[in-house]
Amino acid sequence: MAKFFKKLQQAPPTKTGAVSGSEAIDDYLKAIFQLSGREERQVSSTEIAGTLAITAASVTNMLQKLAALEPALVVYEKHRGVQLSKAGKKRALEIIRHHRLLETFLHQVLGYPWDEVHQEAERLEHFISERFEERIAAKLGNPEFDPHGHAIPALDGSLPSPEPRTLSQLKPGQTAKVASVSDKDPEMLRYLATQGIRPGVRLTLSEQLPFKGAYQVRIGSSARLALLSLSLAESISVAVK
Repeated sequence: MAKFFKKLQQAPPTKTGAVSGSEAIDDYLKAIFQLSGREERQVSSTEIAGTLAITAASVTNMLQKLAALEPALVVYEKHRGVQLSKAGKKRALEIIRHHRLLETFLHQVLGYPWDEVHQEAERLEHFISERFEERIAAKLGNPEFDPHGHAIPALDGSLPSPEPRTLSQLKPGQTAKVASVSDKDPEMLRYLATQGIRPGVRLTLSEQLPFKGAYQVRIGSSARLALLSLSLAESISVAVK
């Protein structure tokens, strides 16, 4: 299996169109989609530069190229920001679907811990064919969510639109179910695992310490309490019912 994935990483993308063959373009489209949020707002070059860890000048140059493609992948206005075009959004959702299916496959089938699947999926997401995508989805039973609780786009690109709320927005005494957690920091994921905090677990905010201090939460129905920093609390999305 390891040799198979190594070959897959070295193979060129099989999909056609202006974006094929360019990991960088896919990364830009995915970053714009995730930064724009539910309202699909315009995203600044500075935000993209911060997400991709590159210079703002490089971002501006790439956005101009993406806007000049046929079909255009973005709608770019100098000094105002950028939004995905219809074609750009379609490709971004396709890559996100690849990524989250791969994370789920690595976790459920190959036994990767949830703090290791993100980086592996980042490397593989650009290179899988439609056939391979279909086989993975079928093998997994067409899952709706990845190991971190993030929704997997459907084949038509549709995604549920839950009300965004983080643990940091709860009030003391309020109970909510963990919907998803950020997958960007492996160390954070390892810590949450030690505390038993995963999607589906119910948390009750007992107290927030003063002066933007830690959040004290009760996990499930147990009496056990955990302390979470502000950054951790903001990385946990919850559903309140």
